[in-house]
Order: sequence, then C-alpha cells, then structure tokens
Amino acid sequence: MKQIVADALLALLVIFALLSMLWGWVYEVPDLVRVSYGLPLNWGENTLVTIAGPVDNWRIDLTSMAIDLVIWFAAIIALDRYVSIKK
Repeated sequence: MKQIVADALLALLVIFALLSMLWGWVYEVPDLVRVSYGLPLNWGENTLVTIAGPVDNWRIDLTSMAIDLVIWFAAIIALDRYVSIKK
C-alpha cells in the first residue's frame, strides 16, 4: 500500500512539473496580449498583440529554462529518495 501511495505522489509531481513547464499563462491588457511559459521561472514569452497591431514575437531564455528543469528534476529525485528511504 505504501508503494502505491509513493508511486502516485511521484506521478503527480511529474505531471505537475510537465504542466508547469508547458502551460501558458495569458497576460492581457487593452493594448498588449502576452503568453508566458515556465514556473517558477518565466523561460518563454510569446507576444501576440501590441498597440501597433498583431505580432508573433517569441522571447526564449534558455538559462531560465535550464534552471526550471534542474529545479523540477531535483524535486522529483528528492521525492524518490525520500520515498525509498521510508521503505
């Protein structure tokens, strides 16, 4: 039973990590529409509309993306180690 709970927690953390990296948050004001990606660090930003009209401008920060991946992988590994110690 403990192994099932541990595996479920690990699966939930993996799903949350994937969603936090890939889900976009929309920031919308009358003259600007932006979609930001990444949690806890914002690694990508797609500007869709500006005051001058529609655009499709991407800004990608590879350093923030790498740090995000390290944070999430470290969390997954730490949870896995914690669960394996508790056995």
